[in-house]
Amino acid sequence: MHIEQPHGDDALGDWRHVHNAVIPVQPLSLAEVRERAGRNHLDLARAGGVLVGSTTVRPPKDGVATVIARVLPAHRRRGYGTELYAHALRRAHALGATAVETCVLASNEDGLRFARAHRFTEIDRYVLPGSTIPWVDLRRE
Repeated sequence: MHIEQPHGDDALGDWRHVHNAVIPVQPLSLAEVRERAGRNHLDLARAGGVLVGSTTVRPPKDGVATVIARVLPAHRRRGYGTELYAHALRRAHALGATAVETCVLASNEDGLRFARAHRFTEIDRYVLPGSTIPWVDLRRE
């Protein structure tokens, strides 16, 4: 698997595609993705040239970084999530994180199972305005 930062609108569009496929209840526009790329570390993952996933690392605040690994449903259970998570975790620690959090839609059973298997523990549940599906925040010390 090859992981790289998205540069240019085509690559940011690929990142957007992964985000919107995994989080269909909160789709992002290309402009929103550009804005996120300015404040977070975004990466794309490809296997054999095929887009399989993405990551987001929100820089640490008070020592806590948010690390999100997303794998397209057709490519799950092949180890890509573990590789993406390890990559994002290294980046978070390089930025000074002493703890990491992640957030997963409550309806994403694969994502919750993955987070718990990687020693994340639920710390909060909430529903964003205009939504009906709760988000789950999890933390790993």
